[in-house]
Amino acid sequence: MRTATRAGTILCLNSGSSSLKFALFSISDSAEQRLLSGAVEEIGPEARLWLHQDGKVLLDRREALPGARECIAAIFSALDRLKLARPQAAGHRIVHGGPSYTQPERIDARLLEELERMVPLAPLHLPAQIAVVRAITQHYSDLPQVACFDTGFHAGMPEVARRLPLPRSLWDSGVRHYGFHGLSYEFIVNALGTAGRGRVIIAHLGNGASIAAIRDGRPVDTSMGLTPAGGFMMSTRSGDLDPGILLYLLHAGYDAGKLEKMINRESGLLGVSSSSSDMKTLLEKRSHDPFADQAIRMFCYGIRKFIGAYAAALGGVDTLVFTGGIGERAAAIREEICTGLEFLGIRLGPEQNAQNAGIISLAGSLCSVRVIPTDEDLMIARHTARKISEL
Repeated sequence: MRTATRAGTILCLNSGSSSLKFALFSISDSAEQRLLSGAVEEIGPEARLWLHQDGKVLLDRREALPGARECIAAIFSALDRLKLARPQAAGHRIVHGGPSYTQPERIDARLLEELERMVPLAPLHLPAQIAVVRAITQHYSDLPQVACFDTGFHAGMPEVARRLPLPRSLWDSGVRHYGFHGLSYEFIVNALGTAGRGRVIIAHLGNGASIAAIRDGRPVDTSMGLTPAGGFMMSTRSGDLDPGILLYLLHAGYDAGKLEKMINRESGLLGVSSSSSDMKTLLEKRSHDPFADQAIRMFCYGIRKFIGAYAAALGGVDTLVFTGGIGERAAAIREEICTGLEFLGIRLGPEQNAQNAGIISLAGSLCSVRVIPTDEDLMIARHTARKISEL
């Protein structure tokens, strides 16, 4: 999907607690081109800065980059040394837009203040993302910046799915079902085109993982809730819990900080396996490590349950899509998730699945099962180019 816009070079930024991923795009009415990809990893005294272009390593070095300001300076310096076009705008993946922000927005002082107030909704993500915005504002004050909200796609869910079974006054204060990975879901819906008509379930499986039910391109439900910690178990996040567990742990001496650390950093695959949050590592260990095997089985079981629930919400399923790092590359996980879903018309072709083919279901299956690599950066570039064209 393309919308008319001025030609421009867009820097896309996706900030995490210890890394900053980025990509440079050239966007015009007639073409979209990724000029390079890069990241600052292990932000701190020995950070790693790398840039790739069409599979070629342009830069890969270690240096002291202790914070957002230093990371941004190093990225722009590298672009200048490589004689790459200076960006005409920066687009940011902002994980949470709260109840007020559902569309991409030009970033200004007012929006930054609003984002600061929303930090409790996404404490793992928003502080780092705000710091990057401020670093660009400080060093490159004339560069337009655009916030692309990961919650925006799900704002169209029906209220019956968005409202939580809590006192109505909490809805007015913003306590509701938001959903995340919206930029990824939006990309997949666009990539499906006419194949996305009807009843679609998309599983975005990575370190953070979620699943969405979509009918005719519009969101119906999604697994993550008020925060990105909800849904099924992830690499280090617990997913949905009986709220009584949190009350029990509070009475047992846990405070809010200890609960946050447990739910977001010590649970999920890491918590159950007691060894690793990395799916590839766990798959290598599962034959001789019962905890690794149990973590994998719980992960797949949780996703299988959500697929069944969303098939019920949609009245069936025509297309199931796997995306994200695990969804795109872990054939064994896709097979385990789909085993037992034959009653929904899901039948995988073993060879197609092993090859990570675009369509991995058997010919004639009632449900088409697909593997589609996502591209959140491209969605950020599109939204940013469109927004600055309005200036």
